[in-house]
Amino acid sequence: MSKETGPLWELEGAAWAQGRGAVCGCDEAGAGPLAGPVYAGAVILPRGAELPGLNDSKKLTAKKREVLYELILDKAIAWAVASVEAEEIDKTDILSARMKAMQTAIDRLSPAADFALVDGNRDRGKTCAITIAHQCVVHGDARSVSIAAASILAKVSRDRYMEEMAERYPAYQFEKHKGYGTRLHYAMLDAHGPSPIHRRSFLKRWEAARNG
Repeated sequence: MSKETGPLWELEGAAWAQGRGAVCGCDEAGAGPLAGPVYAGAVILPRGAELPGLNDSKKLTAKKREVLYELILDKAIAWAVASVEAEEIDKTDILSARMKAMQTAIDRLSPAADFALVDGNRDRGKTCAITIAHQCVVHGDARSVSIAAASILAKVSRDRYMEEMAERYPAYQFEKHKGYGTRLHYAMLDAHGPSPIHRRSFLKRWEAARNG
């Protein structure tokens, strides 16, 4: 089995066989947290690129993701990251924000992609959609090398942002939970109320319980 026909290259290989030239993978990070932006990464890899240990970013340690992040930037033909802030998530919806972040990341690729492998089973929200020719791939970060690489870029970029926010808003200890709804995070919300980067639309149950 060659480097270009291994299990993680099958979807890219099928796209190339159909005449697609520049195939990118795209994935997002941060759809579920109570605070912070949703991030997306897009990556075009050279055929047969070796990225030892690459897997779904959620299954890797933070240290391993950081190592892979730098390796991906070094080997990629093109890469890009985009984000949609909490305020816009509240004004639209998280699905639309995810789609906007992913399409924006794809649009920023240079050279451009002509086909995208997109993680998940959705390609449009109420206000935004994936507009490039694409294929949705359920559990794509475990099935496509390009999507897996994109997931690393999105996850590391978002984690770095939340660590910066931890310095700006130390009371919330964002460095420990990255905005996800942990027991610690809810305790900090109870003590201090929402910060400027919290998604108010995600806090409705907490606010109802607090005011009830």
